[in-house]
Amino acid sequence: MTAPARTALVACMKDEGIFVLEWLAYHAGLGFDRIVVATNGCTDGSDALLAHLAARGILHHIDHDPQGRPPQDAAMDRVLEWARDTLITHLLHIDSDEFLVLLDGTLHDLLERTQKADVVPLPWRLFGDSGVMDWTPGDLVLDRNTMAEEAPAPGEAKFKCLFKLASFARATDHNPLDPQVADPVVLTPDGDPLSNASLYQKKSSRFRPHDVAARARSAQVYHYAVRSEDVFLMKNDRGDGQGKEGDTKYHLNSHWHRMANRNDTHAPQMRAHLARVNAQLAEWRADPETRRLERACQDWFETRRDAVLTDENRRAWTRKAMA
Repeated sequence: MTAPARTALVACMKDEGIFVLEWLAYHAGLGFDRIVVATNGCTDGSDALLAHLAARGILHHIDHDPQGRPPQDAAMDRVLEWARDTLITHLLHIDSDEFLVLLDGTLHDLLERTQKADVVPLPWRLFGDSGVMDWTPGDLVLDRNTMAEEAPAPGEAKFKCLFKLASFARATDHNPLDPQVADPVVLTPDGDPLSNASLYQKKSSRFRPHDVAARARSAQVYHYAVRSEDVFLMKNDRGDGQGKEGDTKYHLNSHWHRMANRNDTHAPQMRAHLARVNAQLAEWRADPETRRLERACQDWFETRRDAVLTDENRRAWTRKAMA
């Protein structure tokens, strides 16, 4: 008899304090056994907020020093060590601007459909800024960001992976690495087979056949990479999770900005979760220290935004629009 799965949802975050509680409140209702957030070098107070939430039993918090390594890679090593010690069987890494969306059934149903899989790639569906220029702390992504691409595009969509911990030695932010099984099984969330070739590459975020991988409908990751113009630009101040320096990824009209800021169609379906999320937020915020620490993150954001998003920096971080 197969032992029941023990699942962990993992995120690496830095200075995401104004979004932390919403992200946690949404995912707390999906059925993961543990939620883990790894932080490094936070200046907004989100590390203190997460530490307090961890003390309340809401998540497990790992605060670490990357020691010159790409922060997400260093964090994943720490997370995998923790997960093995905690007897986790399945792990999914997503970012603070990503939400796992179960479109057909529950997390248990997803695991049942894909029980033979070592890896389940979940396609990104890209959501845009919905015309939001300046973020108001306290607003919810699920409510404000309701414009998106029609569907994940074959050959263009990237993926995040739910994977069996025992089948791999390492993992990046997008997929596991160093298979410990001879021929890893890769299935879409719908149960369709995919090639495992990308698991043998140093860095990969796409799976083949592209059309089969992208058409997965039972589960996706909604990616809000451009929640608003100001939040997007402030990523230049925060730094990149892979440790890249001098990169123009977070410039307006950059290739990434144009690709990720998709406002093609109205997609308000995530508002269906607002009642549940708001109820959970109200419960957590009933604790005075949680309220105080979240307010400190919000105040930091507004102060830092005023200091960083000067006219000069906005010009420097804006490319000329493509013809």
